[in-house]
Amino acid sequence: MTTVAPSAVPAPRTDVRPEPRVAVVTGGARGIGAAITTALARDGVQVAAGYSSNSKAADDLAEKLGAEGATVSVHQGNVGAPEDCARVVEEVLERYGRVDYLVNNAGITVDKTVRKMTVDDWHAVLRVNLSGAFYMTKAVLDHMTGNGFGRIVNISSVIGESGAVGQANYAASKSGLFGFSKSLAQEVARKGVTVNCVAPGYIETEMVAAVPEKVLEKLVSGIPIGRLGQANEIARAVQFLLDDNAGYITGSVIAVNGGLDM
Repeated sequence: MTTVAPSAVPAPRTDVRPEPRVAVVTGGARGIGAAITTALARDGVQVAAGYSSNSKAADDLAEKLGAEGATVSVHQGNVGAPEDCARVVEEVLERYGRVDYLVNNAGITVDKTVRKMTVDDWHAVLRVNLSGAFYMTKAVLDHMTGNGFGRIVNISSVIGESGAVGQANYAASKSGLFGFSKSLAQEVARKGVTVNCVAPGYIETEMVAAVPEKVLEKLVSGIPIGRLGQANEIARAVQFLLDDNAGYITGSVIAVNGGLDM
């Protein structure tokens, strides 16, 4: 009997990877993004942290991590503008020569019920949260597929699964990332590029801190673990998906929500 070898794509070798990897983290200077930037930089990754307007927060983070011996650069741009996305990626390629990881983390909220939500409110959130991920991905994808390696992680939200009163635009944008990630994952799987989502629950950030105390108490009471999540818990999930040895995970959604949505 003749045995026919399977025609599957061979597993990538992890013993020949260049050092260090280079990551682009959008919204990488505050909140969850800052935690991701910090975790990656401390792990030896060269990180390009994107920011839109708060240059002080970005510079302070880069300075802090630089003092620890890490390599972090900051890049201003609006992910909702495709020309800014292309420019930032070009800056990163000129500085580091490669992009291995893309973390689409940048996001905004404009919370109103649908009856009160304007067309501009709707498009503002979709433009940054969903289209921004598309624009950034377009800017790096040819480079990644050409190199035969890439990791893309899109930061979604539990709200993309459950919805929430006053957040139809935000929920639509975060739910849209699920479909975008799964479709793209199928397109680039044989090119050495994986695409996944991390869907945080309620995380202790400035955004959540702005929620009225009584509302926040009610939210926490509905979380089986009984507390808010920490930004570094999201960062660890992202690190796991970016790792070279996570190459067999693609098109997945990793929920980090304390059991809020199962």
